[in-house]
Amino acid sequence: MNHAQSRAVFEAADLYVVITTAFCGGRTALAVLEETLAAGVKIVQMREKELGGLALYELAREFRQRTGAVGALLIIDDRLDIALASGADGVHLGQEDLPVSAARLIAPELFIGASTHSLEEALAAEAAGASYVNIGPIFATQTKPAATPLGPGALERIAPHLRIPWTTMGGITPANIGQVVARGARHPAVMSAVTGAPDPRAAAAQLRQIILAGG
Repeated sequence: MNHAQSRAVFEAADLYVVITTAFCGGRTALAVLEETLAAGVKIVQMREKELGGLALYELAREFRQRTGAVGALLIIDDRLDIALASGADGVHLGQEDLPVSAARLIAPELFIGASTHSLEEALAAEAAGASYVNIGPIFATQTKPAATPLGPGALERIAPHLRIPWTTMGGITPANIGQVVARGARHPAVMSAVTGAPDPRAAAAQLRQIILAGG
């Protein structure tokens, strides 16, 4: 997909699922991916911090084949090279990763996301050429235990100033997702709430229903 096509899919989607093998409850990332896609999820991020380049590339190719078959976006965490080599739709960059502006120069048509933790970071990412930003962590999360939660009120302080799409992440569960949806989150992002659930397909479907119902 080109950038415009990726944005159209992103805007039409609801739940954003991040898949990391370490949080898949003993299952493979591909097994959880299959269940996630079967629930109708259209945005998937592959996040594997521990894999070397070859293994990461091979897994990304498998993710690409499966997401492409159902028209879902595939976003690769951190690694612009893997995103480009695997044919993924996008890359998601943290504050310590390759700058958004540099990634945009290298890959003008790639859908580039940026993790942000304040209004200043969100606006800077937008100005640098980000396609979307993630605002978080909203609640306490086991993936980043040292991070201070921003609280759902952060969405009201940050999102109205943005001209690009945004997501939000961090400790979102069926019990609290309504708090971010009520504050305008159309694409809440989750990891363990789906990947660590006994039934990932059912968990994703439940979260999608809450989003589509408006919280």
